[in-house]
Amino acid sequence: MVKLRKKVSESSGVTILLVGIVLLLITFVVACIHLYGDISVLPVLSLTASFGEGLSPLIEAAIRVLYLGLMGWIASIVIAKGVTALLRAKLLDKKIASKSHKSR
Repeated sequence: MVKLRKKVSESSGVTILLVGIVLLLITFVVACIHLYGDISVLPVLSLTASFGEGLSPLIEAAIRVLYLGLMGWIASIVIAKGVTALLRAKLLDKKIASKSHKSR
């Protein structure tokens, strides 16, 4: 029963860790795609039109940065949870080993 619990905990830890790594890789791929994307500002004669034209790429870039930051943050949390689950599985294994040595 305890070995099954350890195995389930270890496999869920590995699964969570892999999901976090995949999310982090997707975030970096999206960041590279946006980095090499073309952002161009066209000259406009009117002040209000140029203000709007000038702010639109900045707003778009800010949204992209916020999206990438949020994705990276979520991926790091998922990776931390996976590592924690793996460490708990190892601690459970050590407790089982110490109890079996004491009972002998």
